[in-house]
Amino acid sequence: MLFLGTTELNIDAKGRLAIPAKYRNRWDPARDGAGWVAVPWPGGVLRLYTEGQFERLTGLLDESLMPSEQQAELDARFFGQAETLSPDAAGRITIPKPHLRRCGLPSEVVLVGARNRLEVRARGEWQSEGDARFAELPELVKRIEARKADG
Repeated sequence: MLFLGTTELNIDAKGRLAIPAKYRNRWDPARDGAGWVAVPWPGGVLRLYTEGQFERLTGLLDESLMPSEQQAELDARFFGQAETLSPDAAGRITIPKPHLRRCGLPSEVVLVGARNRLEVRARGEWQSEGDARFAELPELVKRIEARKADG
């Protein structure tokens, strides 16, 4: 599923976040799985992947019986923080308290479509930095294109 757009939301006192209908209505259990996988990320970001997308992406990683020490450490750090979240009947997910603390998320958030995932970010920061992010977009594209060209 392709995730686009930005939606202002609130995380309630129980840590629940309502996933907007524009995403829920496009959900295909055969493709997307039954729920979400939440991964806290540096910079105050909580990444949300559909279970299906998360499994497809992680299938691209090196899976060996004897991973290198670096790979084993990465696996423990990354997958040890990932949590599967099941939506309730209203389409809400409950974000684990450790994730909320680690990301420093307030109750007022934005849900940002980021191609293959959603990102939960602090609304105030997202809004205050919006013009700067927009102005920096061409330079970011150039840096990524240059990195791809360097191979």
